[in-house]
Amino acid sequence: MKRTAALAAVVLLAGCGSQHAAPPKQPRLPHALAAEWRRGADGVAAALAVGDGCLAQQRAAALQRAVIAAINGHRVSARFQEQLQGGVNDLVSQIRCTPPPTPPATHDDHGKHKGHDKGDD
Repeated sequence: MKRTAALAAVVLLAGCGSQHAAPPKQPRLPHALAAEWRRGADGVAAALAVGDGCLAQQRAAALQRAVIAAINGHRVSARFQEQLQGGVNDLVSQIRCTPPPTPPATHDDHGKHKGHDKGDD
């Protein structure tokens, strides 16, 4: 009987304590950061959509720098840092900058340029 009373007291105290405890706060990304990074990612996607890998690579590198700066500035919860950094690193590593081929130079090799012929003195 004493055991039951002691157990009931422990359960009662535990129940009372949990009523006053606030639930743990879930980490969140600051809205401004998420909006900035979404615009950056949209810029990368837009460059890729038109086939401009060089511009996409520049934009992805800028996004990567922004993420690193936010992490180093303690603006990103530790819970998100590894996945976020890994994702942006993967993005940068998958984009290739392949400049379009340079068109061959065209020259008028006939030696007859207006005003520059050999007999024009």
